[in-house]
Formats: sequence, structure tokens, C-alpha cells
Amino acid sequence: MPTLNIYTNVPVDAVTTSDILKDATKAVAKTIGKPESYVMILVNGGVPMAFAGTEAPAAYGELISIGGLGPSVNSKLSSTIADILQTKLSIDASRFYIKFYDVQRSYFGFNGSTF
Repeated sequence: MPTLNIYTNVPVDAVTTSDILKDATKAVAKTIGKPESYVMILVNGGVPMAFAGTEAPAAYGELISIGGLGPSVNSKLSSTIADILQTKLSIDASRFYIKFYDVQRSYFGFNGSTF
């Protein structure tokens, strides 16, 4: 159930979005050690956003997971997601923040219940 929300001020077309969804799904599943069938990725392009006082390409991400996160995993995910954003959207890693949430099972709903 890892969920990655990505917000960016860069407009994102359907082909690029599909590539980001595929690459991020694989990266999150592999790095956290959860099956791809539970990974959700959301890409929100064209969001009004300023970073360091400018509207140059930038992004913000939030990754929520039940377990699997920690200092080394978070660092790896930050690097990997930044690489995807650099490759697909030309967003420099210095213009990307990501926040990690490790939540309890009872705080995440699925299939009409919680995990």
C-alpha cells in the first residue's frame, strides 16, 4: 500500500505521465520491498508552485507506507524519484522535496476496511 503523491508545476502529458507511473511504481516496490500490486502513484502536473522564490520547474512528493521506511530506504527513494523527475520532466534534484510517512495499519484504509 505504499502511496506516492507527486505534485509539480511542470505540465505533464499522457505519455510522460505513463512513463513516470511505471518507473515510480517499480522503484517504490523494489526499494520498500512491497509488491507492485499494492503500490499507488499519483502525478499532479501543472500545479501552481514556487520554490526558492521562483516558478522554475519544481516538485513536491509525499510517500506514505505501512512499514518499510527508514533512513537508508528514504535516502534511496529520494534519490531514485529525483532521478525519474530529472529524466522525465527536467526537474533538478535541488528543486524537489519529498516527505515520508510511516503509518500504522489502522491509519490506512483499503477494500472497505483498514490494513
